[in-house]
Amino acid sequence: MGDGAGMPKCAVDYSWELDGRGKRSITLDLKADAGRAVLDRLIARADVFITNFPFPVRARLRLRYEDVAPLNARLIYASLSGYGEAGPEANQPGFDVSAYFGRAGIVDAMRVADGPPTLTLPAQGDHPTAMTLFGGIMMALYARERTGRGGHVATNLLHNGVWSNGILAQAALLGAFPEPRRGRQHAKNALANAYRARDGRWLSLVIVREERVWSDFCHAMELPHLVGDARFASREARARHVPDLMAILDAQFATRDLADWQARLAAAGITFGALPGLRDLPHDPQLGANGTFVDTGDGELPRTIANPISMAGVPQRMPRRAPSLGAHSDEILREVGMADADIAALRAARVVV
Repeated sequence: MGDGAGMPKCAVDYSWELDGRGKRSITLDLKADAGRAVLDRLIARADVFITNFPFPVRARLRLRYEDVAPLNARLIYASLSGYGEAGPEANQPGFDVSAYFGRAGIVDAMRVADGPPTLTLPAQGDHPTAMTLFGGIMMALYARERTGRGGHVATNLLHNGVWSNGILAQAALLGAFPEPRRGRQHAKNALANAYRARDGRWLSLVIVREERVWSDFCHAMELPHLVGDARFASREARARHVPDLMAILDAQFATRDLADWQARLAAAGITFGALPGLRDLPHDPQLGANGTFVDTGDGELPRTIANPISMAGVPQRMPRRAPSLGAHSDEILREVGMADADIAALRAARVVV
């Protein structure tokens, strides 16, 4: 799978496997009275109802909070939208690129001066937005434990995009805006930049207390003569000679592989970060040590990404494969008290597919 622009091609529908895992699936025709009756049974016994239908669709299908809350006083209604619950664009469908990244200013913040916007890969904002909704749901469940009443929580892609872009957005609220971004060659600090090692891999220097570690950095880079170079004798001097220092560091980083530089910089206490390619992620020892990837025992999907939240003393359950649509319809219908004959009638009427 992977039919979207920029999505890797693969025989496994990896996007659905990641986002649909551990779930059960029932299909209902909500335009049919019998289908709505089944949904009402499910809502009556549910803890949480989550919907991301556009608001006009919710109105047509009677899925608004005021439609479903009377069915279950303890229900947590969780609403996810593109642009929020109110305002002139509330009914507009929202997508990751357009709402989270585009409208929130992230695309503009990444754009190089005078260059066109560079659109992001899909779904990279969907996951953090879902985590925000999860937080809201957990808060509502906690409140319910104290009050006995359910409630309505909501979030949207646009707000989460602005939150992720919060430093620049907060500056904009004060009338402060960043200078247009320029290419790497126009950097203002050679010690806060990316460099390519001999093996073609990249790392980023993140030296924030450069006066304290400048000498150690020069020795770790096997450039001890730079310590006494007047062009680089202070932060201010280095700022005036960024191109010169970058040229020296570019040439020096190209003399060793990334692993060699990582070892030398770490030994000297220099802060840096590797900039791996996606091909490096499956074999990253740090990710392996922290259980970021887990073995599934499934030949078609041998490894997957673990839940990013861990709790001491609570082992993570192995995620189940994502279901096909309607894979658990009969099972769920029986759980709400429907007899096999009733289920057969729903299937015959194509209320359940």
